[in-house]
Amino acid sequence: MAGLPGASRARSASPGSPPALDGSFLVSPLGWLMCAQAVLGLLVWSLVAATTYHLHAAYGWVMFVSLFFWILTLLFFVTYLLQLHQKFYMIPWSLVLMIYNAVATVLYITAFVTCAAAVQPTSWRQWDYNRRAAASFFACVTMITYGVSTFFSFRAWKGLGSNAATSQVTDHA
Repeated sequence: MAGLPGASRARSASPGSPPALDGSFLVSPLGWLMCAQAVLGLLVWSLVAATTYHLHAAYGWVMFVSLFFWILTLLFFVTYLLQLHQKFYMIPWSLVLMIYNAVATVLYITAFVTCAAAVQPTSWRQWDYNRRAAASFFACVTMITYGVSTFFSFRAWKGLGSNAATSQVTDHA
């Protein structure tokens, strides 16, 4: 896939060089999707956290999934933005990213279904209902973005288009 970082240029970060910002990553599909996942994930967990979620066990699961994957998405985002994935070329990043996105998609499906099923329209606190309903919607949208990322990660892993992992393997083989 031409939009992945490092697809159109040679490997620029060697293991001994300091991290450098990758501007092309920010305009790539992977960069856009990770930004969307970070923003949407933040919305999900902040909306749930703004309610009395501790009184309902179902929202504990939603909080865990959304916060866990929000933190991991930020870590992956920084890793790709600073080109740290090129410093650790022995790690199959396209495979790691594909597995991560697939697991995030599946767990966000469970979080979305849990969150949507636990919304009670007869809640005595109207603002809790509104926030939980909004959290359900954003959990669904976040799940879709992770699904799209899984598709693109699978294509990159299979080599259906140029990707950073292919250039890393050929540079160090």
